Amino acid sequence: MPVSSPRPLRGPLGLLAVPVVLFALITWQVVADGPLVGVDERVSRALVRPDRFSEVLADLGNVQVAVPVLVLALAYAAWHGRAGGVERWWLPPLAGAAAMVLVPALVIPLKEWTDRPGTPAVPPAVGYYPSGHTATAVVAYGAAALLLLPLLRSPAVRRGLLALCAALVLGASYGLVRRGYHWPLDVAASWCLGAVLLAGMWLWLSRSTRRRSSGTPSSRTCPS
Repeated sequence: MPVSSPRPLRGPLGLLAVPVVLFALITWQVVADGPLVGVDERVSRALVRPDRFSEVLADLGNVQVAVPVLVLALAYAAWHGRAGGVERWWLPPLAGAAAMVLVPALVIPLKEWTDRPGTPAVPPAVGYYPSGHTATAVVAYGAAALLLLPLLRSPAVRRGLLALCAALVLGASYGLVRRGYHWPLDVAASWCLGAVLLAGMWLWLSRSTRRRSSGTPSSRTCPS
């Protein structure tokens, strides 16, 4: 009997490996002060131009700005599911909230471990890697989009929601680098970290949906 070769990673699991590997590579370079850090510092010097506009953009990653957007999406998704009689209507809001809670749980220990100093544009301090503001923006706006997309019928509205989410994340990221609050690698690492959390949220919800659809009929369902 021929032995079949291992199946390659496909779909979300395969895509999940990409940000994990990139995050590990960036973290290794930061901790080891590798050549990528030198490139990062040169890019930062070329981009940093502190101004009011960059501060406003950076504020898009503040907890006080991003988290309320996610809370509104959580509340709407919960209300919509419960009003529609959806079984386990609470699961998508719970998944979104869990992804957000994991941001400080992961970022704070990483900041303490890497102990990276800030750019010359900020007061001398350490603990800038990865960027908590960027991770907050990615997960808050990304999770809100994941919760709302299944509730939207119009493809144009869905594309608009995704474009808005991307604009908010990129705007916050650009503002943090332009203002000098973070090195570019701090921001890039948080993109990877946020992508992992959002992919985990999406996988959890997808598997839960498949289990419900393949389960046995409920007692309210009449036999065909």
